[in-house]
Amino acid sequence: MKLPLFPLQTIFYPGETVPLHIFEERYKQLIRDCRKEAITFGIPVYIYNSVTYGTEVQLVEIVNTYDSGEMDVTCVGRQVFKITSFDNEMEGKLYAGGEVEFIDNINDADKAMKREVLDKIYELYELMEVPFSPLPVEKFHSYVLAHKMGLSFEQEYQLLQLSKESERLAFIKAHLLATIAVLKEVDRTKKTIKMNGDFRNFDPLDFKDFNM
Repeated sequence: MKLPLFPLQTIFYPGETVPLHIFEERYKQLIRDCRKEAITFGIPVYIYNSVTYGTEVQLVEIVNTYDSGEMDVTCVGRQVFKITSFDNEMEGKLYAGGEVEFIDNINDADKAMKREVLDKIYELYELMEVPFSPLPVEKFHSYVLAHKMGLSFEQEYQLLQLSKESERLAFIKAHLLATIAVLKEVDRTKKTIKMNGDFRNFDPLDFKDFNM
């Protein structure tokens, strides 16, 4: 499928609200075409000096239009895709485009797995002392909190490429377990440092008990 493309060094996931400030002429043209022709466009992730995977988005609303022609728009993420060919300009257009293959989203995770990952997210937030509003397990999936659990940009990109929900949750769980372990060790270290800074009575060692 041919899709207009708007490469960014940013990752958006399916279902995510995508706020964009449009200031380049080519993307002003793209937004006008989306509004007029009800077309979607893709946001491929610029990473490792290339673009391969990204997310198709749909224009929802033009929030503001400025005298300069710049715009604030809101879009919503739809499907993940992989680029098979890329053109700097689509025929007759200022903006880029390319052939893409959509990646199937396979919802194969059960409720127990979701609950397990969600509990680890709660644990992470508690360790970080960050307020967290409980989320019903029925409304939780791998993309919901993907930007809010400390994944690096590269890890978020890895997550984007996984088609199975079970794989994405396993990936997130591994990250959470590693992060929680580090935070617990940091907390233990902080407590040890604090304890060793307190004045305490120590029992002197009796060197007669040692074999020299």
